[in-house]
Amino acid sequence: MPQRAGTMRLACMFSSILLFGAAGLLLFISLQDPTELAPQQVPGIKFNIRPQQPHNGLPPGSSQDGDFKAPTERVIRDGSSQTSRGLNLQVAEQSPAHPNVRARLRPRQRRRRLLIKKMPAAASIAANNLAAALVLPAPRALDGHWVSLHQSQQERKRVMREACAKYRASSSRRAVTPRHVSRIFVEDRHRVLYCEVPKAGCSNWKRVLMVLAGLASSTTDIQHNTVHYGSALKRLDTFDRQGILHRLSTYTKMLFVREPFERLVSAFRDKFEHPNSYYHPVFGKAILARYRANASREALRTGSGVRFPEFVQYLLDVHRPVGMDIHWDHVSRLCSPCLIDYDFVGKFESMEDDANFFLRLIQAPRNLTFPRFKDRHSQEARTTARITHQYFAQLSTLQRQRTYDFYYMDYLMFNYSKPFADLY
Repeated sequence: MPQRAGTMRLACMFSSILLFGAAGLLLFISLQDPTELAPQQVPGIKFNIRPQQPHNGLPPGSSQDGDFKAPTERVIRDGSSQTSRGLNLQVAEQSPAHPNVRARLRPRQRRRRLLIKKMPAAASIAANNLAAALVLPAPRALDGHWVSLHQSQQERKRVMREACAKYRASSSRRAVTPRHVSRIFVEDRHRVLYCEVPKAGCSNWKRVLMVLAGLASSTTDIQHNTVHYGSALKRLDTFDRQGILHRLSTYTKMLFVREPFERLVSAFRDKFEHPNSYYHPVFGKAILARYRANASREALRTGSGVRFPEFVQYLLDVHRPVGMDIHWDHVSRLCSPCLIDYDFVGKFESMEDDANFFLRLIQAPRNLTFPRFKDRHSQEARTTARITHQYFAQLSTLQRQRTYDFYYMDYLMFNYSKPFADLY
């Protein structure tokens, strides 16, 4: 009997320990905040491009013949959110036998992601059920140009994701912070997020966003200072965490990039070859003091007259005398493309086609097209590949190589060719 009583006491103690442990685990899970996790973003917009009924203002050369269904890509959409204004979305049908499956699964999936950080496959499958088809307001029949633009988008996003998976795999598991979205501008009416990359058409893109938002009737009416120093457009980091994550998971995210060397030369010409009350005293004086031997007193006083090789010396110096600036910082740092899954990747080199294709995708007003005018120094020629080569000819082979290494991730991620044959 005593032995049996002792066995029962041990069994009771063991059961109590298990109960306390289970209760503690449940308490730990319930106290976690699921919003601290990075949003699970699935690649891109799902483009389901089909001919629609004819309507006014179609591009010339449209015909009613033919039917094309482009390859599709996955998208995550918040099932509780409203359909984007201006987007003709066809939500994928749910199984009628299980109308509340998604509602039951989401809290459970959040808890599992809190305990198991690496579940990309499961997250992708769950997101696939929320997929929506974006129907392009296309011509009566898709011509080869629309098809080519769509395929170009698929290829750009594929290259970007492969580069991220190979070199920045850990980024996809990090939580989004306000710093990561500080360069992203919000247009709520058409549910667009635009990451600003300076010297890649950002001034005119902000003008377009202001027209989309109803803040101006035409892009030509908006002055440079209004674009850059006004507060008409909101940045994503001004919203609370829920507002940030909601927009990242339901809005169309886009950025435009530019050949890195060309963008660097454009920034140098703009900031250092013209009078500038900020860049000359802040950057110019520090660069001249550090990198120009026997700099004149006047140059040190004003910061004017910085030469391109001196500017590159500053850029490559790990102990640079003044910090980095957005006009020549890496796109991978400005827009965090390995953390934020952009739906549309445009290029400065094909700006007109890419920009107007994007505006058609979000069903912007028909009379809104991307402006062609040069925002500043309009009498000066745009920075081209030829002009860029002239500036880089002032550098040594080693300096060119180190500058290429500095922008290597941008070259790789956005599939730009090596600008000089001797680079490796």
